[in-house]
Formats: sequence, C-alpha cells, structure tokens
Amino acid sequence: MTDQISFSDAEFEGKRKKTRREVFLAEMDQVIPWAKIEAVIEPVYPKAGNGRRPYPLSTMLRIHFLQQWYSMSDPAMEEALYEIASMRKFARLSLTHGAIPDETTILNFRHLLERNGLTNQILIAVNVHLADKGLLLRQGSIVDATIIDAPSSTKNGAGERDPDMHQTKKGNAWKFGLKAHIGVDAESGLVHTVVTTAANVSDVTQAHALVRASDEVAWADSGYRGVAKREDMQGTEIKWHIAMEPGKRSWLDKKSKLGAMLDQIEKLKAGVRAKVEHPFRIIKQQFGFTKARYRGLPKNAAKLETMFALSNLWMVRRQLIALG
Repeated sequence: MTDQISFSDAEFEGKRKKTRREVFLAEMDQVIPWAKIEAVIEPVYPKAGNGRRPYPLSTMLRIHFLQQWYSMSDPAMEEALYEIASMRKFARLSLTHGAIPDETTILNFRHLLERNGLTNQILIAVNVHLADKGLLLRQGSIVDATIIDAPSSTKNGAGERDPDMHQTKKGNAWKFGLKAHIGVDAESGLVHTVVTTAANVSDVTQAHALVRASDEVAWADSGYRGVAKREDMQGTEIKWHIAMEPGKRSWLDKKSKLGAMLDQIEKLKAGVRAKVEHPFRIIKQQFGFTKARYRGLPKNAAKLETMFALSNLWMVRRQLIALG
C-alpha cells in the first residue's frame, strides 16, 4: 500500500459528482471500528518472516467487506478492483503502485476468518463498539428467522445437492436452503446474535440461543408458540410476547370490547416485531444475499455473521457519524 496515487486515480479524485457507491463507501469507512476488528484478526494473520505477507491486514479486511456489500465472488472481486476506482480507493490500492490481490489471496483471507471462527468475534466487536456508543441496549430481544435459498441443482462435482441444506415448505411453496435465525435488540433493532441452520429446522428450537442473559422480555411471531414451556427455556425469567396465529386473529370479533382489545394488543406486538425485518431487508435487498453462495453451513454462517455486523453499522451510520 502507498500514499501515492496513479494518474487515473488522480483524475477520479477530481470528479465533481459523488456516486452513490462513493457516498456509501465513505460513510462505511467512517463508521467501521477498524482497529477493534483488526485486533480480532491480527493474532492469526500471517506475520512477516513466517510466509509471505504481501498485503496489510487492513487492505484484505476492506476487500472482504467489499465482497459482502456487493455480493461478489473471489474472481469478480479481483476484477472489480482493477475496474472500479472507488473500490480501489476504499481498499487503499493503486494500479501503478503495488499489486492488486488475486482471487486466491482473497479466497485465502476468507478461509482464514472461517477456519478460526473470527466472524462471530467480528460481530461481537462491532456490537461492543455500538454499546460503548450507547446504541445497543440489553433489556429485550426480538427473535425471527428467514430462509436463504441454496442451489438445488445436482450438476456439480459431487453430483448431489448440498447435504447441509434441506427443503421445507413455506406457505404453498417448497424451499431448499438454509435458515438464518437472529436475535435483535428490541430498542435499537440491531442484531446481537446469529444462528445458522438447515431450512427445515423449526424456528422455536433455536429461540433459547437468540436471547441474552440480560433480557427480561422477548417478542416473536406465532411460529414460536410454546417457547416458554420448552425445556431449554427453563430457568429463565423472560416474559414472551408471541403473536396470535393469523387464522385465530382473523376470527376475532373486533366489534366487541374484548375482540377490539385483543386486536389492539396484536397490533402493538406487530409494531415491536417489525424491527426484526429491517436487518433481513438489508442483507437481502441492499447487500444482495438472496442465495447461498457457498456449500456447507459453516461457510454461509460465517458470511451471515459478517453481513449482520455490517448491517448493524449501516443502520446506525448517521448516529455514529454525528457522535464522531
């Protein structure tokens, strides 16, 4: 990495209009707690003299985050660094000073994070940073899950679908893939816990892993009925607010005093639970994670943990920038 820039990069810097990508990357550069995240990875990152260390940790981490935001494969990420000046700038690379990491280097960095279980530590580091800023509270959680589709084709080297993925029925449609279960802070809407399972795993079975020891109350949809009676929830003092089944709610007599009151309670529950949909929307619609890119749950779990950490920062970027 160098402080010098090429003529092409200098010309890019001189442009008047900032693109949406440039604005996004500038904001994220400002709010990501780089030092805290790098401290998580530094102990296992290759040192000079112990194998080749051609790129600084900060550069590889920035490239890894670019991959998450723009849903790029390793080869596509390498090409983007050659083609897109704003991405080179964010990664602190230059076409004329130093080299661009190839796809194998990018792949190896991702495997380093996966192999050492560091993506969950990155999520924790981000949330500690947000808690220090007063943006993450610890009094209640909202839990929910979403299905991420996986390729169902058997046209691959193994000649079979990913054995870690399973199919499940949602509504009238069959889905094949994985399920992302999250616990969200009820006040801020920020994700504090992520659990990844096959798509056929029932939501309620993971509820115990999605609440915090400090939580006094939790909200969930009707798929979590009976959660308080489960063996894995015994010994906790959490008060659960579970949504009424849609079929039962539709039969409420809203003209009666009791029916109107029960319907209002359901509206209040839904208003709280709505916060859990925001992180899902960000990773699916903004970051483009609508289909599992990798085979196996561990690799996809690592990706989800990283993406939810980044979505947390995105959701509160304006508050973080204002706090300085």
